[in-house]
Amino acid sequence: MKDGIKDALKAAASGVIGGGMGAGVYGTIGGIGVAATGTAVGIALGPFIAIGAGLGVTGYGIYWLGKQIGQINKPKR
Repeated sequence: MKDGIKDALKAAASGVIGGGMGAGVYGTIGGIGVAATGTAVGIALGPFIAIGAGLGVTGYGIYWLGKQIGQINKPKR
């Protein structure tokens, strides 16, 4: 398998795991209500999953970037 495909699969897995963790947070604390300027909005499961998935993919992206920077600075033999 090529490195690009492996990285894409790892990023997707990070997103799925992050989404699962977001669902876990929702299951732990339940829904959240946000009230502002006389309006109240309830936040349900969907946004928690989306935020968790976004954080998972972002975390993998930062890891991948650090790995690339480390390879650039490595002396070649």
